[in-house]
Amino acid sequence: MSASTTVSGVRQADALAKIDESALRAYYPRVAGLGLVPAWLLYKGLFPPYPTPATLPAHWSYEKVSPCLNEAGRLISPEHAERRVLMFENPGLPGQGQITGTMSGALQLILPGERAPAHRHAAAAFRFVLEGDGGAVTTVEGQQVQMFPGDLVVTPSWAWHDHISASDTSAVWFDGLDVYLVNFLCANFFEIHAERQQPVDRSAVISGADFSHNLLPVEHEHDRQLSPIRSYPYARSREALDVLSRTSRPDPWHGFRMKYANPLSGGWVMPTIATTIQFLPRGYHTAPYRSTEAAVFIVVEGQGESKIADSRFAWREHDVLVVPNWAFHEIRADTDAVLFSYSERAALESLGLFREEKCKPT
Repeated sequence: MSASTTVSGVRQADALAKIDESALRAYYPRVAGLGLVPAWLLYKGLFPPYPTPATLPAHWSYEKVSPCLNEAGRLISPEHAERRVLMFENPGLPGQGQITGTMSGALQLILPGERAPAHRHAAAAFRFVLEGDGGAVTTVEGQQVQMFPGDLVVTPSWAWHDHISASDTSAVWFDGLDVYLVNFLCANFFEIHAERQQPVDRSAVISGADFSHNLLPVEHEHDRQLSPIRSYPYARSREALDVLSRTSRPDPWHGFRMKYANPLSGGWVMPTIATTIQFLPRGYHTAPYRSTEAAVFIVVEGQGESKIADSRFAWREHDVLVVPNWAFHEIRADTDAVLFSYSERAALESLGLFREEKCKPT
């Protein structure tokens, strides 16, 4: 813009040269009274040079957390609590039960013979099973799904779901939801079912043969955004990782990592939540990696250490870790290790906001 260019009839160069600080100080409250904010006061906060999340690196030891969950089993029932759940709260996000800026993460306990009542919500959810013998069952939209350790059970947005234990042993699983993303968008709804348990629809049962082995039912009608599969059994996931590790080279940044996929589209299981599982052989050390997602890792098998930004965390089976957005992350496996992870990557990719950086392996 040249010196002669005018802004509302005032030459720009003259306007810049004649700033009256006292008049400007009087100007700010006047425009504020009209519900206006000068953008020049907000630019640095609106457009940071890189992501600056409030989420911090974090680690929870399952050995320390598990007794607290068992104590809750003696203190409160699903009837009184809706769900017996302990939420992980990120140290950078106190007071709201957020594990990251967009996601919640929690442990849920169900005791022998208990029933957690049916409800539904706009927030999508998954269960990643940590303990149990398959006697615990989740019913999703009329379809009953057994819950074995390592299984991923999917509860899409606005799907009725309830939990039952017909076992002599307790079951524990990790609950992950996109509730804070949905709440930020002011799009959440919640409803309690008229019955304590929803009716079971035997015709809703989907077997692995329906949507695996590179085959799909010809006449199947389904929303392609959502996976028709409700349960991804760990036995199959572990077998796939084992075959991959024997037939290919590990990725420098992720080892042997696979996404839980929607067989109808090849995309993520849910439109907002990305879920993955990875295998790291003993002694493997990943190269530094970061991305715009905030990722939560759950240790399925093994022991090792993660370097997240400037923090180091030693971990073992069932521990939980958080990698903030745009924080460099490295993993060292001290034994053969399997890690499950989830994040808002699915939403970021659909919005064109996913970005990653990979450091050169040493």
